[in-house]
Amino acid sequence: MTHPNSASRGQLGRAVLSSYLGSMIEYYDFTLYAAASAVVFNKVFFTSLDPLAGTVASLGTFATGYFARPLGGILFGHFGDRLGRKRMLVLSMTMMGLSSTLIGVLPTSARIGAWAPVLLVLMRVIQGVAVGGEWGGAVLMSVEHARSRRGLWASFTNAGAPSGIVVSTVLMAVSAGATGERAFLSWGWRIPFLASVLLLAIGLIVRSRVAETPVFAEAADAKPAPAPLLEVLRHHPRRLLLAIGIALGTYVGQTTLTTYVISYAIHAGFPRQTVLNALTAASVVAVAGIIGFSALSDRFGRRPLIIAGAAGMAIWAFVLFPLIDSRSAFQLTVAVVVGLGIVCACMSGPLAALFPELFPTRVRYTGASLAYQIAGIGGGVAPVVFASMIAGGGGTLPISIIIGAGCVLTMGCVFALRETSKSDLGEPAKVSEVAARI
Repeated sequence: MTHPNSASRGQLGRAVLSSYLGSMIEYYDFTLYAAASAVVFNKVFFTSLDPLAGTVASLGTFATGYFARPLGGILFGHFGDRLGRKRMLVLSMTMMGLSSTLIGVLPTSARIGAWAPVLLVLMRVIQGVAVGGEWGGAVLMSVEHARSRRGLWASFTNAGAPSGIVVSTVLMAVSAGATGERAFLSWGWRIPFLASVLLLAIGLIVRSRVAETPVFAEAADAKPAPAPLLEVLRHHPRRLLLAIGIALGTYVGQTTLTTYVISYAIHAGFPRQTVLNALTAASVVAVAGIIGFSALSDRFGRRPLIIAGAAGMAIWAFVLFPLIDSRSAFQLTVAVVVGLGIVCACMSGPLAALFPELFPTRVRYTGASLAYQIAGIGGGVAPVVFASMIAGGGGTLPISIIIGAGCVLTMGCVFALRETSKSDLGEPAKVSEVAARI
């Protein structure tokens, strides 16, 4: 049954499309950098280092984006809770698109020396701040427009991430194939980054047509929280910590599959194109998986789906690397498709609805963003740690154990929560009542 104050069907559709496209564009840029950090940047911006050390340094710049994400969550969350969701989403998308376009014109270390990686890190920090503000606002735009079937509608935000991976890896592969290895390392890698400006224009046109969320509009007459961050830390610390724990295992699994596995498989002897094809196939499956599992969470609850996905990822972590070490392109594809497209999708899909359901309207942007982005630091650090472990002569078993431990943490935090899928975001009293029991 539709709530009487729900947005019109047309406005809901525009909100969902805006969230999907915004997330796709943000993660196109973000994961384009991830792919480039694994296969290009170590040869372009870190030429003075040996291949393994260059890969570690390159993945280190990738991690800086994750450290910047909580700052984005705090900044955009503060103003999003006080001024509205839409304004912040336009700003976050603009920052992301422009920073990625600028990466496409950065001079290499061969031309400006140490300034090249410094500027690269600066662009990455701006990307991180932008993504830190984008995710929370995008899920709120969908969730607060649709007060029924929130899992389904919010899932399109999370589905935008693998969609962005598909577009970025396809354009990276096309650029590499069309230019050849030498030209690709010289200038071909820049093409996908420069294409960001076109995606940015499309996204801004769609986003400009979306109205402010009805839930935020209804709460606009109430006095906004003067300091949303302090209110979250003072009144909702337990929910914040549990949300961080839930997302941590998801992030470690996702970044392993979308970033570290690329580097690991290439060093194992797979052609770059084969690895990118496997990631593309997995991302296509993940889009359907995220939407499907999230829709199921509306019927069966968020908790059972997240727990099932975390358990599956904990098991798959011990299967992943043996499959890659087989040197079989088919087994590599199976390893990534099942990991990213099924078990990670089951674990991550329902989070888009769960996190907003944990916090009241006046601090929802800040609470959901901060929890999700703090957890993201673990995901950003994981590829660097794993690459360092392998560079130091270690094996993959400790990596699988770390991933499994993150999934166990996710399950434990989910067990500590009560189900939130039936809460009404538009009724603060009920939200507070549910929150008090969490």
